[in-house]
Amino acid sequence: MIIQEFSFGNYRSFKDIQTLNLSAAKIKSKHQEIDIDNVIKGKNNDGISFLKSKAIYGANASGKSNIVKAFVVFIRIIKTSVKDENILNIIDSFKLSTETDNQPSFFQIIFWYKNIKYRYGFELNNKTINAEWLYGKPGDRELPFFIRNNQEIIELDKTNYSEGDKLMRLLEDDSEGNEVFRKNSLFLSTLATFGFGKLSKQLVDSLASIFIISGLGHQGMYNYAGASLANDEKKNYILDFLRYGDTGIEDVDTIDISPDDFPENINNDERRDFEKKNKNKILISIRNKYDENLNPIDIEPFSFRLHESEGTQKLFELSPFIYDALKNERPIIIDEFDARFHPLLTKRIVELFNSKENKESQLIFTTHDTNLLSSNILRRDQVEFVEKDKYGASHLYSLVQFKGIRNTASFEKDYIQGKYGAIPFLGDFSKLFNTDKDA
Repeated sequence: MIIQEFSFGNYRSFKDIQTLNLSAAKIKSKHQEIDIDNVIKGKNNDGISFLKSKAIYGANASGKSNIVKAFVVFIRIIKTSVKDENILNIIDSFKLSTETDNQPSFFQIIFWYKNIKYRYGFELNNKTINAEWLYGKPGDRELPFFIRNNQEIIELDKTNYSEGDKLMRLLEDDSEGNEVFRKNSLFLSTLATFGFGKLSKQLVDSLASIFIISGLGHQGMYNYAGASLANDEKKNYILDFLRYGDTGIEDVDTIDISPDDFPENINNDERRDFEKKNKNKILISIRNKYDENLNPIDIEPFSFRLHESEGTQKLFELSPFIYDALKNERPIIIDEFDARFHPLLTKRIVELFNSKENKESQLIFTTHDTNLLSSNILRRDQVEFVEKDKYGASHLYSLVQFKGIRNTASFEKDYIQGKYGAIPFLGDFSKLFNTDKDA
């Protein structure tokens, strides 16, 4: 699938509806190859092309991570609204205005699946789905496949979305009018659970295929990376990723181990920790051991979790997700992308997604790494900013919206100098020194 737009509003620090746009603007960059390599050429009659990557900048507490959280909430509700009656409790609306107190939160995505454009979204609060809609464009015109208002399906395309009509006819004997199962479950997700709901299931699975991960890592990512070592192709990719990342690691493996067989460089505290958390399973990294003439003579195993740096662990955890995203053309969204990474490493990963070898995978990430703000790396439409106004509301806007910016301009320098906004207004930190000892 390819994401064209994601819109959301009345969610956390975002009061008004904001749109993250991954359509390629009709611009020319400093280097012509960037306009070719960084763009997915559209195979559609709309003449729309798409961006392979989008970098999101902003000050701390500006709302960058809330964009990622909006994606998370949107997809979790789609995946679990049928089986989890309490899932809507994850909705966290904007709290700093009376205008939004009784208003629903808004989510909508425009995406392409099998060269057909779809627009799907819903409005909801913590208890109820207030509205839901699915539009498709199988031909020249966008058509409403279904439109839901509270519990009623008020419009339904019986030709292009016949499975929706079939479900409604099945429900006629058990419900009043056009009511769906529950007021807190999605019609699309409900249809996807039925054998005849093939298109609905394809769309739900497509949206659920979007990878969303934290740049700071967590146990689930670590476990997924460890499990990926069982696949030879994935393991080779992970090892190459670690080698190209200059970690010095020759091999990584998961082994079953008894307490008596722990490597000598693991102390008693580490041993107890592994016995408790991993039930005698240990992930090890292997490095070369050298003699006095710097010739490799042996290999030395290390506990990966306890002996490798946080940056190396993050690279290991991230590598299978990047493998899957590129191989299976799945979008990947990373919060705090540059955390624990050297700037050259983040640059290489962004260039990997912006390469001509990447056909349709998309990378969306939040970052503070201004080294990426270069016309040699990103187009102007690949740079997004988040800024919070004095009323506590976050706003999203793109570098391409600024007029009069030359292709040869230093995006990084102009950003640091405040030309584009989205930077912190810092106080005088020297005042934190208290020289009055008697005060």
